[in-house]
Amino acid sequence: MVMEASSRFKPILGLLAWMVAVFAAAAFGAAASVQAGSFYRQLLRPSWAPPAYLFGPVWTVLYLMMGVAAWMVWREYGFHRSGAALWLFLVQLALNALWTWLFFSWRLGALSFLEILLLWLLLLITLVLFWRLRPLAGALLLPYLAWVTFATFLTLEVWRRNPHLLG
Repeated sequence: MVMEASSRFKPILGLLAWMVAVFAAAAFGAAASVQAGSFYRQLLRPSWAPPAYLFGPVWTVLYLMMGVAAWMVWREYGFHRSGAALWLFLVQLALNALWTWLFFSWRLGALSFLEILLLWLLLLITLVLFWRLRPLAGALLLPYLAWVTFATFLTLEVWRRNPHLLG
């Protein structure tokens, strides 16, 4: 009876664990962006750059989708049978959190651009691996890939326009 109850809650606990992991990375990145709004307004940005208030809601939805995607793969295959997919997910998640520190706290334009290129590549590989294991999990990462693609071009353009602020 106890075994049956614990196995019934395992998927829920797994989902909770993936959400904690994803939002812990989000919180780590957010800690670097406490003053990001004022810095973002100082930057010379292209006309297609989104307003600062849009980033929070977009990232919240993306993190939710990322957590569900990872949970779906974990639920179906676990860490051992998912191959590199879940480990790669965690690596790209760490890079995701690191980017905010590189760009907003440390103001390293070149390094933040190189880092987001690596993030994009690892995310693409993760998406493909997730898709092969659980197509819906891969599909849930498509908006994230689209946003990181957009963010890559935005990073390059903002860095190019602001060499005095992003050394």
